[in-house]
Amino acid sequence: MSDDSDTTTDGPTRRDTLKYGSALAAGGAVAGCSSLLNGDSTQETATPGGGSYSVTMAPTGEVTFDSVPDRWAPYCGAFADMGVALGHGDTMTGGGNLDEFYTYVYDEIPGVSAPSDAIESHPEVRSKEAFYELDNDVHFYDPAMLINWFDWSQRDITEISENVGPFLGNLIFRRSDDWHDHRYYTLYEAFEKVAQVFQEQDRYRAFERFHDEFIARIQSNLPPVSERPDVLLTYENTAEPETFSPYRLTDLGTSKKQWRDLGVGDALSGTGIENLSTTNRGELDYETLLEVDPDVILVRGHERKSPAEFRDVVLDYMRDHPVGSELTAVQNGRVYRGGYLHQGPVHNLFLTERAAQQLYPDQFGRVTGDEELFDRQRVADIINGDIDDA
Repeated sequence: MSDDSDTTTDGPTRRDTLKYGSALAAGGAVAGCSSLLNGDSTQETATPGGGSYSVTMAPTGEVTFDSVPDRWAPYCGAFADMGVALGHGDTMTGGGNLDEFYTYVYDEIPGVSAPSDAIESHPEVRSKEAFYELDNDVHFYDPAMLINWFDWSQRDITEISENVGPFLGNLIFRRSDDWHDHRYYTLYEAFEKVAQVFQEQDRYRAFERFHDEFIARIQSNLPPVSERPDVLLTYENTAEPETFSPYRLTDLGTSKKQWRDLGVGDALSGTGIENLSTTNRGELDYETLLEVDPDVILVRGHERKSPAEFRDVVLDYMRDHPVGSELTAVQNGRVYRGGYLHQGPVHNLFLTERAAQQLYPDQFGRVTGDEELFDRQRVADIINGDIDDA
């Protein structure tokens, strides 16, 4: 969208219960809009017992709410999963990039379901018209992403913020895009911001405790560093892969969290090969992969396949490839699905469990087995608000 887009809404702003920053009450101005993409990470204030409260997140800055939003939209599965984890999945209206919001994990959590209607009705909300149609109280979108990926202007961001609802989000799945010059957040730092918006700090803290205990338990059972594999994380969503887009595990984006927690080595270390980004679309061929010859290859883009389907389709093709068949990981059958790009707190539990079993079957069981490494019922209890013992 260009700067000369003039779509506006007549009359007062639609949300009397939502205000942008302290300047709105003082003089009718919308705080944060004139400098919307220069938000900092100052301490937010929250009032769980009622009244207005503020949440601050880069790049938007401070957003003040008079009540908990009851209509919301996320960009990507990470922020969608955060809303579900906090018990607010039923008020999600749609979102962006929801074709990569993998909801089958909720089938394993008793009494928890995906916001299927919202996903099916509005899976790609990226136009101003769609934002007006959904009439949400808050949008968990990084506004800088809308500008840099979808040709929005600052004027468009301001218009939707004033006439529909504020933006509060940050593209956190990778850290290699030049345009992302504002603060990044870890998965749980971003999750905490969403919890503050929904005033679900108790649920957030219960999730945080559960996550920390789970990761500590996993890490206490890892083999020595010298026995851990060097891993190549790639993206290639075709059934017959010929080239592979590289990811670097040293990139601190949230999409690599499970691999960092599991202490694996980056097979591309020292190669000079950069992480996939908006500007770096380079790909590796089989000859380059053979020079690196990683212990394990993780291929993203196949999350709709079961482990068996992935092996029968992708791994078997690599086994028949004249160069791919020479790779150590292929010969040892250590080529696996690489997990989602956009993971929230519930996703992360399942992806960490899967990754531990892919990489360390002697310690955690085989990925095709039925061993569970975390308590699904306890997760369900937290999501459903039963957190006294969580």
